[in-house]
Amino acid sequence: MTVGDHAAEAGHVPVMLDRVLELLAPAVRVTGRAPVYLDGTLGMGGHAEAMLAAHPELRLIGLDRDTTALERSARRLARFGDRVTLEHAVYDELPAVLDRLGVPAVDAALFDLGVSSPQLDEGERGFAYSYDAPLDMRMDRTQRLTAAEVVNGYPPAELARILREYGEERFAQRIAAAIVRERERAPLDSTARLADLVRTAIPAATRRTGGNPAKRTFQALRIEVNGELEIWRRALPAALDALPVGGRIVVLSYHSLEDRITKQALAALTADTTPPELPVPLPEHQPRFRLLTRGAELPSGAETETNPRAGSVRLRAAERVREAR
Repeated sequence: MTVGDHAAEAGHVPVMLDRVLELLAPAVRVTGRAPVYLDGTLGMGGHAEAMLAAHPELRLIGLDRDTTALERSARRLARFGDRVTLEHAVYDELPAVLDRLGVPAVDAALFDLGVSSPQLDEGERGFAYSYDAPLDMRMDRTQRLTAAEVVNGYPPAELARILREYGEERFAQRIAAAIVRERERAPLDSTARLADLVRTAIPAATRRTGGNPAKRTFQALRIEVNGELEIWRRALPAALDALPVGGRIVVLSYHSLEDRITKQALAALTADTTPPELPVPLPEHQPRFRLLTRGAELPSGAETETNPRAGSVRLRAAERVREAR
């Protein structure tokens, strides 16, 4: 293990860990088979380690697209032996993974979305505007598309759309135009150069408030490179379909776009769809899930003080109460 690996593992603090454990514990039941916990975004394995330690009968299926994260979590979870199955996969590949493993259902599922702390801390990955590094931003470094290819190859209108939709950037048009002008002189290949370009592209008054002005652009590029929103739109229904009655899911989101997808999907499944003109609810139209949280739960003030990256998290959770028909 390298010094960087040690530092990453020592500094890793799982977000809202106690609440995640509390919400998922009732789903861990012995029903003639070992209960299965799915960690769809394994990362450094902090939540998984706590779940395995709390429930000695539990089996883990851990997914991650980042091979470095898988290597580190494998070391962290080695003491749990054959209770741990780790897969190099994106979370929308869940149905294929479960089918290949012969697992009919998962009892508890966690998705801790967004970029992980080690990815941000490793400057060479290109996720952070605070380091000068190649414009990469790939969670899975075996994939082809990088942030450099996006900024240097996408048409101006498509760049502006990405910045506006994924970064919620109100100066998307100005930033996209500045990127196009700059790349005509020389390809954009570093995070520092892009961050400086964004800073000079937006009005001076805006630069004085709201933190680093490159934050929204970097978020938008990361989402595009990794296909995060489209993958989540496919992955969430697949994870919900894998839950039996009594099964539970917890989702940790870090920006409004992810959280909106989660909120809408859960709202649809927790609603009574009986036609309003009928006098009584129909059993087949009763909700298939119930919400376990009132809206989105936020971390405590104490947690955000000790773990600043928890500051933007929103937690939602649900339990299956009826089989799909």
